[in-house]
Amino acid sequence: MNAIRSDRLPSTRSRRAILLRRGLLTLGGAVLALSSVGTVLAMRTGGQVKIPTTAADFFEKGTQPQPDPEQFDQIITSQNCTFCHSDFGIDVAPYDSWVTSMMGQSANDPVFLAALTIANQDANLAGMLCLRCHAPGAYIGGRTASGTTADFTTEDFDGINCNFCHRVVNPVLGPDSAVAYPTGPANPDNAIIASLVSQNLLPTGAGNARYVLDPQDNRRGPFSDVPQNLHGFSSSNNQVELITSPFHEKSQFCGTCHDVSNPAFSKNAKGQFVLNALGKPHPTDNPAEMMPEQRTYSEWSISDFVNGVGYADHRFGGNDPDGVVSSCQDCHMPKVIAGGCVFYQYGEPWFERPDMPQHSFAGSNSWVIRALREHYGADEADARGLTLERVDAASARNETMVANASDMALTQSGDFLQVRLTNQTGHKLPTGYPEGRRLWLHVRFFDAQGAVVEERGAYDMLTATLDAASTKVYEMRLGMSSAVGKATKLPPGESFHLVLNNTIVKDNRIPPRGVTNAELASIGAPVVGASYADGQYWDDSLFAIPEGALSAVVETYLQTSSREYMEFLRDTNVTDTRGQTAFDLYSAVGESAPVVMDSAAIVLTMSVLGDLNGDGAVNAQDIALLLNNWLGSGTGDLNRDGVVDASDLTIMLNAWTG
Repeated sequence: MNAIRSDRLPSTRSRRAILLRRGLLTLGGAVLALSSVGTVLAMRTGGQVKIPTTAADFFEKGTQPQPDPEQFDQIITSQNCTFCHSDFGIDVAPYDSWVTSMMGQSANDPVFLAALTIANQDANLAGMLCLRCHAPGAYIGGRTASGTTADFTTEDFDGINCNFCHRVVNPVLGPDSAVAYPTGPANPDNAIIASLVSQNLLPTGAGNARYVLDPQDNRRGPFSDVPQNLHGFSSSNNQVELITSPFHEKSQFCGTCHDVSNPAFSKNAKGQFVLNALGKPHPTDNPAEMMPEQRTYSEWSISDFVNGVGYADHRFGGNDPDGVVSSCQDCHMPKVIAGGCVFYQYGEPWFERPDMPQHSFAGSNSWVIRALREHYGADEADARGLTLERVDAASARNETMVANASDMALTQSGDFLQVRLTNQTGHKLPTGYPEGRRLWLHVRFFDAQGAVVEERGAYDMLTATLDAASTKVYEMRLGMSSAVGKATKLPPGESFHLVLNNTIVKDNRIPPRGVTNAELASIGAPVVGASYADGQYWDDSLFAIPEGALSAVVETYLQTSSREYMEFLRDTNVTDTRGQTAFDLYSAVGESAPVVMDSAAIVLTMSVLGDLNGDGAVNAQDIALLLNNWLGSGTGDLNRDGVVDASDLTIMLNAWTG
């Protein structure tokens, strides 16, 4: 697939976008720039200095680039799979649901491409690490050495595709890696892993796309009862074998990419992340000692879900008899009654199975797939598999996934409305890519006539602006230290410069069930700027009830990309037009409109001022509650000045009723 093309910008682009487009044209990472435009944009950065990292600084173990097709079968595109694995149901055919997933569009995602450009601006060749996961076909083919998409072929934009995933080998030999050829040849895994061991390339630790691939085009999957192998021959003229791989239904498989660490930084004795001596791989090769960017897999690995402790309510769909969630696949690839092959639609009973994994990889991204269809136009989008029917189905699956990720309960506690938000996922809520992703509470209080008395967490759809100061926002925010700021001539502190960030400024996201604070810290996902007890997978927020309010409605919103982040991608790019392209697509499809996760209403009762426990009287129990929260906020803050102090105690004593 091709990259985002700047000559196909939406019709709603701004005058600034048109001026930029006249100076910059982008196709698959090849950039033509007018020097005057580049100079103007460079001035806007304030003379930023690029970190002179090398390819060695972003080196990761695992299968290395193998561009020789005689020695290593290259990754083939998903188009080779459409003949048998598409067009027999948008919710069940593997290709139909995959092509409209973020996995399928990982190399075309306009936000990723814009962020990739900035990563390379910030640190030389930083994009090598990003492309290892987002474009594995290009990486294996040796076309990511520049850290950009400049050397990509059309096929390299196929993303994380069928052939790649179904050739991944478990790097850990054991019961979960047991494989068997139905036709009888010897198990190849021992030789593949032995070769990596001999080269000191066998990966340890999760994440950073440290995958191991079969050098031959043998297909791996979890089933041992495939009735017939119809896959023909590989490019090396060998029979494509079908290999049973239990690894493919384990969370460890997903952990290959869904933990991300920056190997250019190392943790020092004080627990701080500092820039390594450049020009060599990470000194310990331990992801736990690299700057954490995402920890989705590790969050799951310390949760109760590892042992299947959770719920059995089929919350995320699927055809599991018990409905118990234990792996990533249970939620993101729920089992359906279907077939994996086109012969299923012709009524062949031996192609139907009750446990066919849906290849939808549903998640929280609310706008990028629709933006890609907008960008390409209907005809080209249809040719790429992004039909309107498939896009609509993918959007619906993502919205359902988001809605099932949490539960919300409202209660009145004296003069306060308490909102309890419960995390029902196997990882933090929200999780994944941190920049621009956030969840917040939108609270409205109504009087007897139904008029809004007060609103907290309002979001202006016209300006894409959130009143964050008035509510609670769950998010992870990163920043750079003064040392990194000095080296790059950028202001230290909170920033969207992902590859330069080496501090966690805020992380109040709700932990999954069963984890401790020590465990979260050990995996590089500590709670910062909030407080959760060990094992707590919910959060309570208190909102003072305004005078005259008799009811309240609360909504939980999730947003994929904030306006502030999209503006950063647009304004910080001094290399190509990808930031502007991403921003224009974002603008064209609703500016990443927030998605409702939960919605609830409550009837409020008139309360007695100072009655903190809601028993109808102000007495010693209320005094005790106030004193227990002395100098805190919330409970006991009767004058609502943000702190419980002597003025609140005076109000309570004046309201004393015995």
